[in-house]
Amino acid sequence: MKKIKFAVLLVFLLTSFYNYAQQPPAGKNKVKVTGKVFEKVSKQPLEYATISLMAPNDTKVIAGGITNPKGEFEVAVAPGTYDIKVEFISFKATEIKGKTISGDTNLGNVNLSEDAAQLNEVVVRAEKSTVEIKLDKKVYNVGQDMMVKGGTVSDVLDNVPSVSVDTEGNVSLRGSDNIRILIDGRPSNAINVAEALRQLPADAIDKVEVITNPSARYDAEGGSGIINIILKKGKNQGLNGTFIASTGLPETYGVSGNLNYKTEKLNYFTTLGYNKRTSEGAGLTNTQYVDANGNAKGYLDEDRDTKRTSDGFNGRAGIEWTVAPNTFWTNAINYQKSSGDTRDYITYSNFGAAHDFTGNSYRLNDGVTGSENVEYTSNLIKNFNDKGHKLTADLSISRNTDDSNSYITASPNFNTTLNDQVQKQVQLQADYVLPLGEGSQFEAGYKGSFGDLNNQYIITNNAGIPDPDLSNTLQYKENINAIYTQYGFKVNKFSYLFGLRWEDTNIQVNLLDTNVFNTKKYNNLFPSAFISYEISDQSNFTASYSKRLTRPRGRFMNPATNYSSNVNIFQGNPDLDPSLTDKFDIGYIKRWDKLTFNTSAYFENTKDVFSFVRTPNGNVLTPDGQIVTPQPGQIVDGIPVILSRPINLGREQKFGFEFTLNYTPFKIWRINSNFNFYNVKTTGDNTYIDTKGNTVVQNLDNQANTWFARINSKLTLPYKIDWQLSAVYNGEQKTAQGQNLGQFGMNTAFSKDVLKDKATIAFNISDIFNSRIMRSYTYLENDVTHESQNAYSEMQFRKRQFNLSFTYRFNKAKNDRDKNAAPKNEGDGGGGDYPG
Repeated sequence: MKKIKFAVLLVFLLTSFYNYAQQPPAGKNKVKVTGKVFEKVSKQPLEYATISLMAPNDTKVIAGGITNPKGEFEVAVAPGTYDIKVEFISFKATEIKGKTISGDTNLGNVNLSEDAAQLNEVVVRAEKSTVEIKLDKKVYNVGQDMMVKGGTVSDVLDNVPSVSVDTEGNVSLRGSDNIRILIDGRPSNAINVAEALRQLPADAIDKVEVITNPSARYDAEGGSGIINIILKKGKNQGLNGTFIASTGLPETYGVSGNLNYKTEKLNYFTTLGYNKRTSEGAGLTNTQYVDANGNAKGYLDEDRDTKRTSDGFNGRAGIEWTVAPNTFWTNAINYQKSSGDTRDYITYSNFGAAHDFTGNSYRLNDGVTGSENVEYTSNLIKNFNDKGHKLTADLSISRNTDDSNSYITASPNFNTTLNDQVQKQVQLQADYVLPLGEGSQFEAGYKGSFGDLNNQYIITNNAGIPDPDLSNTLQYKENINAIYTQYGFKVNKFSYLFGLRWEDTNIQVNLLDTNVFNTKKYNNLFPSAFISYEISDQSNFTASYSKRLTRPRGRFMNPATNYSSNVNIFQGNPDLDPSLTDKFDIGYIKRWDKLTFNTSAYFENTKDVFSFVRTPNGNVLTPDGQIVTPQPGQIVDGIPVILSRPINLGREQKFGFEFTLNYTPFKIWRINSNFNFYNVKTTGDNTYIDTKGNTVVQNLDNQANTWFARINSKLTLPYKIDWQLSAVYNGEQKTAQGQNLGQFGMNTAFSKDVLKDKATIAFNISDIFNSRIMRSYTYLENDVTHESQNAYSEMQFRKRQFNLSFTYRFNKAKNDRDKNAAPKNEGDGGGGDYPG
């Protein structure tokens, strides 16, 4: 019923806007002046170029406008004779003198050339806002953020509107981790995405795009949206580059540089970086055991102290070849190699029913990790004309290895663990875009993704013998073929985009040690629809729908047991099914001279949603209700072992709204803020075997409200010192088995340009108050025996950090925009924006 009401409301709103659009304009005597603005050399459209119409030989502007992302403009003006001026910062203005306009007039393509004299002067005026708000996405420009200098991609993402990164490096969008992370429009091929993002330096990133409701041209993967990380590509003529060195506390240092050499037809680019990072963390879990009468049986306190060190090298080299004025071919090799040590020390303290101390024990996990990722990418763009008719083709081949070994000492026993993973992946993609007259466009494309992961996991006991219950060899094969088509057109002030994507999935999940083989085959249609209404040049309304999918991957499906704690363990579930999401989004954007406001209301309905459950570590029932070797949950030193694992819970419905504000009260002060509030309702049951062999059914129905807020301020102080301050708060949230408490964090940074603005010194503090700690309560009750466990937990993955960096630029202005750029295929699918 709620969905019907929502649909009726949506149709009513759209119909109202459409009827309004059909009304005659207020000024019948006005005509339209249209055209497109391009960069003369590369034919790249120029967004935010200004068009001014003046009376002949007069400087007073009578009418004007700005260009959209395609370089298009439209100005309404009364018939007459005008001087027309087209301008863009750091480019020579183009003037058309004495143009007589008697009816609707198309000025055609206006090409602007660079002004070398202005380029050297552009320092502050050419600087883009840290956050650009667009109708279909938010774009975060990394280069202007001082707080990520010397940091990683995880630090970058933690400053992006609508995005948050928890203390373990997991990324979420609008409060959901069912997202797709792309790098230059392609899915990250890393085995451990969270760890790979911590290894990639922030200095290699140009910008981040957040797409909350993707169209059919994008992968259907990512129930809550897509985050596209775009790497830097040099575009300036000649030799230029940037060098960055950083150091910090806890012991952290790194060096990186990017070098670019561009000629008329060839563009060579490379990025190299090395970093050594130390992260200190801590955690605790205090558990109370209660009998059926509500009396305490005992207590267990776990205190955890963690120290992680890592050495990482990141390299990227490529060449962009202008084969012809309308054909561009780019080839690149990406290489990452890292190694590290982890020391995790846990102290267990046992207490009796009266909280009297009864003894303690310890557990020490000394681990060594290493990974190596190699990827070759190729991108070909063929532009048939300058109106958007193009064909793009992409190829990606990668091989990733991830190894970790640890020696676990826990009196009186010890264990060793070995975890070796090898992943190979090939991706093919082709996209075709065909404009069909004024304001309409057709797109079609194909994508194939073929992956193979082999994971060997072994845990040995005191005698060096592998434990058959904990060890396994996982083979995961995934083949996905997809085709899509979409059509966009514009009618008056309405723009429409309708698309359909079909994906065929074939997945094999094989446990080779136990001869358990599981094949999952399915294919789905993913429709999408977008409608935009241009209320004025400064405001727009949008409504959109898309169907999305989330496939279980990585640690979600890997049954390897995380053995860092022997009483609180994590294990993946190889029998997980994908979840399907219907997404609805209504948005509004309004721009003023100093303020941009963007708000949206959204609704997501997800079937078979993934959810983590905590149960005694006994065997569970199969999805068809059959008990597989029922055994009581495990006991260690009289303490029930608690297993955390993902399941297909049932259904999740999320309704929320968010708004983003960009405000520039003065030239020296810029403020960005983001607020998100949502309600989540989940329904479903979980069945498990308790410590006494009883079959227990958990009802996990839950409904909760939570919110998220972030504010970022950048102010230029006297002596041209820039100061940046950001604060973020995650509101508390009720869960089916407890409650996550609120979390607050604040970062700050200062920077100063030196050496005639060729270099910059920046100092930043991450988590000023050392307050970014995950805190939660968990309540587990056995519906059969009525015994329960109540636990309070804290986890801090990384403590407060201090960082100092030095940046030096040569043959490159501080705030260069990308000039002389070949049109890029930076989106997964490569299609152009929909008309309007």
